[in-house]
Amino acid sequence: MQFQLDCDLMKGHDKPASGQAMMDCRQGLLESSHVKLPFALRVNELFLKYSPHLDASIQFKNASFSDEAGLHAAEKLNATLDIALKQSADAWLWQGKVDWQSGEVFWQPFYIASGGHQLAASGKLANGLLTVDSAHLKVKDVGELDASGQLDIKDFKLVNLNASLPSLNLATAYPVFFKPMLEKTAFANADVSGFAALKVELQDSEPRVFELVLNDVDIADRDQKFSFYKVNAQLPWSYDVAHTVSFSYESGELLSLPLGKTNIQAQVDRYSLTAPDIKLPILDGALHLTNISASRRAGQWYWHLGAKLDAISMEDFSTRLKLPKMQGKASAEIPLVTYAAGTLTTDGSIVLNVFNGTATVTQLTMQTPLGIAPKLNADIALRNLDLGVLTSTYSFGAIEGKLDGDIKGLELQNWKPVKFDAVVQSSPGKYPKKISQRAVENISALGGGGAAAAVQRSFLRFFEQFNYGKMGLSCRLRNDICEMGGVESTPHGYVIVKGSGIPAITVMGYNETVGWSELLARIKRVTDGNSKAIVR
Repeated sequence: MQFQLDCDLMKGHDKPASGQAMMDCRQGLLESSHVKLPFALRVNELFLKYSPHLDASIQFKNASFSDEAGLHAAEKLNATLDIALKQSADAWLWQGKVDWQSGEVFWQPFYIASGGHQLAASGKLANGLLTVDSAHLKVKDVGELDASGQLDIKDFKLVNLNASLPSLNLATAYPVFFKPMLEKTAFANADVSGFAALKVELQDSEPRVFELVLNDVDIADRDQKFSFYKVNAQLPWSYDVAHTVSFSYESGELLSLPLGKTNIQAQVDRYSLTAPDIKLPILDGALHLTNISASRRAGQWYWHLGAKLDAISMEDFSTRLKLPKMQGKASAEIPLVTYAAGTLTTDGSIVLNVFNGTATVTQLTMQTPLGIAPKLNADIALRNLDLGVLTSTYSFGAIEGKLDGDIKGLELQNWKPVKFDAVVQSSPGKYPKKISQRAVENISALGGGGAAAAVQRSFLRFFEQFNYGKMGLSCRLRNDICEMGGVESTPHGYVIVKGSGIPAITVMGYNETVGWSELLARIKRVTDGNSKAIVR
């Protein structure tokens, strides 16, 4: 390490004349393998009446530094530090000012690309307690913060704090200060604009007052998971006094579903929250939330509510989610939804009316639903789905009949299936059961290259439609492999469609295992109309 300092010194302890420094060092340098700090040092005063009384200024010129881990670094840093320190009867009194003119700094996780920021503060140091009587921080294009408080320097524990941030520009503050701290949350990849105001009061290391105000804030996830526009909020909180909080937005989207204008009010009493009924417009219906209660204990949130979804158009719903267009309406009612320490569970069933039948979701649980790796578990029961409507929806080829299905132990990780036991098969009962040759080809294609349709050969060329007695397909997904099955097993495979009557047809499957991604590709080829089956 090298250290150079060339100074002009004033002799004796006399106070220098106005504009004159006791020590003026225009060329200073501290240099090592990771540090290069050119600087100028000016000491205006060291003693006053033989007592320590420091008045000095350091100016860094194109300074740079880094650590071996690369967690802290600066380049071309130009800044001035003014400091004054004097001893009183029972404390050291201090004043400081930092003027960061230019240069970039990385201090994990924060990166600030340019200067233009100032900090001025004053206070005292006594009995191991650093008191800040006043501090004013100005961050260029972001906002200004006024604060006072006390810090125990033995363990750097914040004892008291009063801070006020009257106008924070979220468009500039979010990428610099908030996004680095939200990397593992749902807000890690969002665009934010608008303004916020914040007040914080801390006494004896405990929060006492907090108030956040949002004005015309827009927040949109770049991965299109959610967005909220024209958000306005008044969120006061006090340790001693209950408050009414309000939150509203003009519009938004959640998982591509449009959200209508919403106003929410709630009562906050220390660490608990209660709210009257809330209506959240969604598509052409609305989600009603009732019996809302939440509390925070041991650093974790716990809450419960009831939910009812007014009928919404499945056509709009499927279009928004880029699914094949579905018909009908869907509604749901859940008596109780509970969230405890990151896990969401339901008490009751979600019943959807689709394809003239029903889809019932039970045992639904979700972990970190808005996190970067959400998990979902559920059982799904399909009953009496109209195959005529279903197959026309998916351009599958015409099938007359009804379908039941059970998807048990469904497990999604990051919204992708990793485990389930699924069976779909003809519903019991008497009803027309006919299948077109196109549908036969598509079902055969789902069975893979080894699948085949055994047709009463003499009729194959003359009929577009065949009779069947029953049909079904099963998939047991484990480790990204699907174990396939049908309505019956044979020595060499399984029966997918079992013929009955004249003309009849039977479709066999021979691939008993298939990769999940390959099965999805086959389904896509079928729905895109690009499948070809082997018919023999």
